Amino acid sequence: MRIRYMLLHAYGMGGTIRTVVNQANAMAEAGHDVEIVSVVRRRNEPQFAIDPRVGLSALVDQRDGIVPDSLARKVWRRARGKIVPYGEFAAEYFTERVEAAVIEYVSGLRDGVLVTTRPALNLVSARRTPTGVIRVAQEHMNLASYHEAVREQIARHYGRFDAVSVLTETSRKEYRKLLKDTPVVRIPNAVHMDDRKHSDQSSKIVIAVGRLVPQKGFDMLIPAFAGTAEEHPEWKLRIFGTGPSKEKLQNRIEEVGGGDRIRLMGRSNRIHEELARSSVYVLSSRIEGLPMAMIEAMGHALPIVAFDCPTGPGDVLKPGKDGVLVPPRNVDALTEALGRVMGDRELRVRMGAAAAETAHDYTPDVVMPLWENLFTALSNGEPVADNARTRR
Repeated sequence: MRIRYMLLHAYGMGGTIRTVVNQANAMAEAGHDVEIVSVVRRRNEPQFAIDPRVGLSALVDQRDGIVPDSLARKVWRRARGKIVPYGEFAAEYFTERVEAAVIEYVSGLRDGVLVTTRPALNLVSARRTPTGVIRVAQEHMNLASYHEAVREQIARHYGRFDAVSVLTETSRKEYRKLLKDTPVVRIPNAVHMDDRKHSDQSSKIVIAVGRLVPQKGFDMLIPAFAGTAEEHPEWKLRIFGTGPSKEKLQNRIEEVGGGDRIRLMGRSNRIHEELARSSVYVLSSRIEGLPMAMIEAMGHALPIVAFDCPTGPGDVLKPGKDGVLVPPRNVDALTEALGRVMGDRELRVRMGAAAAETAHDYTPDVVMPLWENLFTALSNGEPVADNARTRR
């Protein structure tokens, strides 16, 4: 089977890139003819390991120069394409030249499976990919997170797809209401769990991982953790990641008197070692798709304390068994939950063991057959069940 995955920037970093590369690698391992198509290329080499059996190509090479950030919006407004709507998170990438390159590529396809991986690419594929190609749209965020203009275009054009895949049961229900006659399947991203060392709960470290951006809610996590200082002064919070909010978050740490208790750690090439020597994972996001870093932490037998934000945590966790969910953006509730879990080692051990069991549902051995079955059914013209899922 010939399978093409289209990414905005396959040479970059990010959860979507990593999970799509993992999918492509797994499909090549299963014997399929697989290619990753990167719309733009801004680096010499991919940041994630790509199986040598997977082809890699780029439509627009931007290594020689990118429009400076200060000019990006002006240029996009003046020379933007006609399909990608304003409000798509990556809309500024889609100048007239970039959008035309995507249209030209998808219009020239005649067979195989094309998997597009964000609304901008999905909308181009829905409108321009020939019907002889099996068209699958991947959605990595929940529907409500998108700008109204994007949701309008999704409602108008996604019905042309052979299938739409989403990450969570909540998202599946949202898209089913919108797309009455299009199969909507829930297939979560896969997380490799090989040789994961489990936490022994000996350290007093709470860990968080993610881009330093407002979506991740670290501005709420910092005061929430600071509120545990009186009862748990020996515990530390370590936040791993980089991003534009670093200075604001550092100022926030200083405002709450975080001192050495709360630190921004930057990027780590040994994040799995950091997870294994921690004792609690906290997710403070305002919104999520499927929280991959949280699932990876669960693979290290870490109990989870999380905001019940749309959509991911509540679709993964079994509250009270492998983690604790608190109301979204409720800093006091997050403080209380952290303190309760930090103060009870027996609870952490029990929840951590359950978390590791839950994480197994997201391993490639469980997830990848769902993709293969979907592609096979579509290729054979067979009905597609719209409730593909791995959760027990």
